[in-house]
Amino acid sequence: MSSFVIEGGYKLSGEITPQGAKNEALEVICAVLLTAEKVTIHNIPDILDVNNLIQLLRDMQVKVEHPGAGTYTFQADAVDLDYLTTDEFLRKSTSLRGSIMIVGPLVARFGKAMIPKPGGDKIGRRRLDTHFVGIQKLGACFRYDTERQLYEIEARRLKGAYMLLDEASVTGTANILMAAVLAEGTTTIYNAACEPYLQQLSSMLNRMGARISGVGSNLLTIEGVDALGGTEHTILPDMIEVGSFIGMAAMTASDITIKNTGYDKLGIIPESFRRLGIRVEQQGDDIHIPTHDTYEIETFIDGSIMTIADAPWPGLTPDLLSVFLVVATQAVGSVLIHQKMFESRLFFVDKLIDMGAQIILCDPHRATVIGLGNRFKLRGATMVSPDIRAGIALLIAAMSAEGTSRIHNIDQIDRGYQDIDKRLNSIGARITRL
Repeated sequence: MSSFVIEGGYKLSGEITPQGAKNEALEVICAVLLTAEKVTIHNIPDILDVNNLIQLLRDMQVKVEHPGAGTYTFQADAVDLDYLTTDEFLRKSTSLRGSIMIVGPLVARFGKAMIPKPGGDKIGRRRLDTHFVGIQKLGACFRYDTERQLYEIEARRLKGAYMLLDEASVTGTANILMAAVLAEGTTTIYNAACEPYLQQLSSMLNRMGARISGVGSNLLTIEGVDALGGTEHTILPDMIEVGSFIGMAAMTASDITIKNTGYDKLGIIPESFRRLGIRVEQQGDDIHIPTHDTYEIETFIDGSIMTIADAPWPGLTPDLLSVFLVVATQAVGSVLIHQKMFESRLFFVDKLIDMGAQIILCDPHRATVIGLGNRFKLRGATMVSPDIRAGIALLIAAMSAEGTSRIHNIDQIDRGYQDIDKRLNSIGARITRL
């Protein structure tokens, strides 16, 4: 098990560029299975989850080339469907939650797919109902093998249908969308997720020959086509990294510039940090965070305590709530963090409490943070990263703390953040990887 040793209390200075978006990468890489022609994708992040998905496609006999940093070409003209029945496939796809999104493309193009119960973060239940019910409405049949814990999906020919999703699931919408583009007739998806990454996926599919309208809204209409062709696509900057760097700069009282942020696609993220009292200055497509000696949490107009909660886009992404929580510990004032989607995602706060943070865990979904400003610094501690987003929050806490901290199980951080120790050390952090 790898670990980080972090010397806290050092200010950062300079410029840092966010990686390509992990969540978009997982979607668009699965989409290459929809065509036999070559697809080129740029700005792919070099992180564990993405690399594992690319290797999974290689194992399925997708031709993969890596001509330059961040750029891959894929050609799925000889997919080995028999590989899906092997124990090796089951083992690899179980550990990678993004593998669930190969179901839609495989069923649409080949009429069958297999997938085990996916793994990923241990942050509570993550339902697959939206994926499966949507693809079933298109005509697919699902069977669950209880002995192997394997879903088997078959469909002679998918047919368009109207569906109202029970939740605006991002990966569920992506999966159904990829199945619908090759279905016969028209598909209407209401209560569809509409995150920028889904907009990117839709634009990529349209360039491949799909007919998707309503992109950017929660009502998608897809006119099925017989086949898709190749294309070239560039992944957006990762909004979760951008938010992580904003919080990191404020907590360490640093002056940094975040380059090429895709600012117009960040939605409510910059304004949400401003509610914590952080100055977020837009400079073209860059963000400048000046040195903060202190920052004070706003209250609502009537003077009541500020609440920061996640919500489907264009609301605040749940992937950043861990960062908002840790940043609030060093603010002046109080805030209620309400994590609505995952019942285990706030359990990492006990580690922050050990570091001296004033946090009341109200229940699995809500935590009240009492910010003490500069009166009391966090102190170094030994911790274990439970998931990707809690991991980066703990790293931010350790960088701002007095003394030395150690974070174990940093493979969780590596799943979502590319060379994070090297990139932060280049602007002044003191992080050693063991």
